[in-house]
Amino acid sequence: MATFIELNDTLQLTKAQGFPKELDLEKHLKNPFTTKDFEERVFEFKDKPEIRVYKIPPVRNFLVENRHGKWIYWGLVHILETTCDYVKKTTSGKFKIIHIYSPEEMKKAHGLIDRDKETRYFDYPKNRPRADLIYSHHG
Repeated sequence: MATFIELNDTLQLTKAQGFPKELDLEKHLKNPFTTKDFEERVFEFKDKPEIRVYKIPPVRNFLVENRHGKWIYWGLVHILETTCDYVKKTTSGKFKIIHIYSPEEMKKAHGLIDRDKETRYFDYPKNRPRADLIYSHHG
């Protein structure tokens, strides 16, 4: 019998899984947060499907918000702790934000890191909330 463990360099979370509510995209696009805004804060995530292993500090993981299948690259994190539930086949844990991308970096990150057109948030013009359309200019 085989065992499957997923190796990740990206912590991709929905709000339900624990994406930090403090990271509000509309606020960030108007008045950008900085890394110092989250210094020494520890955040928790829960119930990521599958058993996962993340890169261990000092190596970074990407922090991505998943909004309806579209990915927003927010910055870099250190995974501090993980717990695997072998019955439910989920992973939960704790992380610390080590770098927040500027709005300009966020808009470029997906194209540099991921390149999957199906998950690109800033190229998602028709089905997004109207407030997001204001910030969808590509230059």
